[in-house]
Amino acid sequence: MSTGGDGGARLLAPSADAAEEIEEPTLRPRRLSEFVGQAQLKEHLSIMLEAARRRGEPVDHMLFAGPPGLGKTSLAGIVANEMQAGFRVTSGPALVRAGDLAALLTNLTEGDVLFVDEIHRLARPVEEILYPAMEDFQLDVVLGKGPAARSLRLDLPRFTLVGATTRTGLITGPLRDRFGFVARLDYYEAGELETIVRRSAGLLGARLDDGGGVEIAKRSRGTPRLANRLLKRVRDYAEVRGDGTIDRQVAMAGLELFQVDELGLDKVDRAILEATCLRFGGGPVGLSTLAVAVSEAPETVEDVYEPFLLQLGMLMRTPRGRVAMPAAYEHLGLPAPAAGVGGFPAGAAGDSPISLWG
Repeated sequence: MSTGGDGGARLLAPSADAAEEIEEPTLRPRRLSEFVGQAQLKEHLSIMLEAARRRGEPVDHMLFAGPPGLGKTSLAGIVANEMQAGFRVTSGPALVRAGDLAALLTNLTEGDVLFVDEIHRLARPVEEILYPAMEDFQLDVVLGKGPAARSLRLDLPRFTLVGATTRTGLITGPLRDRFGFVARLDYYEAGELETIVRRSAGLLGARLDDGGGVEIAKRSRGTPRLANRLLKRVRDYAEVRGDGTIDRQVAMAGLELFQVDELGLDKVDRAILEATCLRFGGGPVGLSTLAVAVSEAPETVEDVYEPFLLQLGMLMRTPRGRVAMPAAYEHLGLPAPAAGVGGFPAGAAGDSPISLWG
């Protein structure tokens, strides 16, 4: 992950690997003008950043929420670059003890941007350290134990905390209320994803024509991270099985080889639909049972795969569990059960798949 304009130090999340470190400085936008999509959010940020620059002070604390891969980390880096500030990166699970965060806060310099990914997973003792740090730029340190213990308050440099979360509901009220700006990132339109794919292709040196860009964007399920991932796989396919040019036919063949269908569903998506429709008779089926059936963690099914299937109208969450919708049967080429059978909602038999990006 990239550092800020002043080369600020960073703490990588435990999940970051060498490939990610190489990729992200290459493909991530570094300025707000380079960031594609999220037009309203960009306008809000441009006003806040310009106002902070004119006042000569750090921008207010920010919280970005939304599904994985929509650009939360990129926006945090952009905030640092636009403010010409250092950029420190860590994650909620990496901050195990209050001392971990205290050490990080005391090493910040004036104006630094501290990015905490998956901030909803902060331990409560760690989170409580943030309260005075965010509001008063002070750090409470307890010296000693028992009756002899005393509290010492240290001054911190003024900094900007940028938090990112995929599950806003798990953030406690006191922490959420301390952010001056809270925004949710939405899935991207096909045209925006095509622009992102074209930019990434240029940075990667890949030859991409109009048809290839459209096909990759259409199957990227509204997510820039996935669009870049599919672009790389199609580029590999074009170099090995073709002349290196990514046109529509090459993109379709490459994506089919990597088991990404015309709606952007992959092997796991289809496994979830097949398990719900066939193994469990259309549902309702509980999340844990469904996760075991497809050999995935319940959190992965709920946070990574279900949102897109819900957006397409293929699954429905009910108090009794997940239910397959008519669009799921149609996509799998299966006959849909009669309304009211196996949890199938009455009146839904005539529904069709919902396309978000054309």
